[in-house]
Amino acid sequence: QVQLVESGGGLVQAGDSLRLSCAASGRTFSSYAMGWFRQAPGKEREFVAAITLSGGSTYYADSVKGRFIISSDNSKNTVYLQMNSLKPEDTAIYYCAARRGYWVKLARGYDYWGQGTQVTVSS
Repeated sequence: QVQLVESGGGLVQAGDSLRLSCAASGRTFSSYAMGWFRQAPGKEREFVAAITLSGGSTYYADSVKGRFIISSDNSKNTVYLQMNSLKPEDTAIYYCAARRGYWVKLARGYDYWGQGTQVTVSS
């Protein structure tokens, strides 16, 4: 019912910024919670940020709080992740995810996933 496509990744230096986009298809987009997750090679997928589209509330992992901003444009069925003050430890594949209802922090709680976009931060 929902398909997600991420874009905006790339190679940057520490301290730079990137904005990731996630385009979603589906008529029930406004009733979903959207999340951003990331996964580095050999590591588990971890929560980055989430937004509840109906109310616009946002939530962040402690590791990115104050640096990353999640937002949405419901008219465009798109969510964004503005990534500022990037660090080498932010290097990972970033995934957009969606679920019906309220947000959760665990990746297994999300029903739909994009293919991911690579973010690489050099020192």
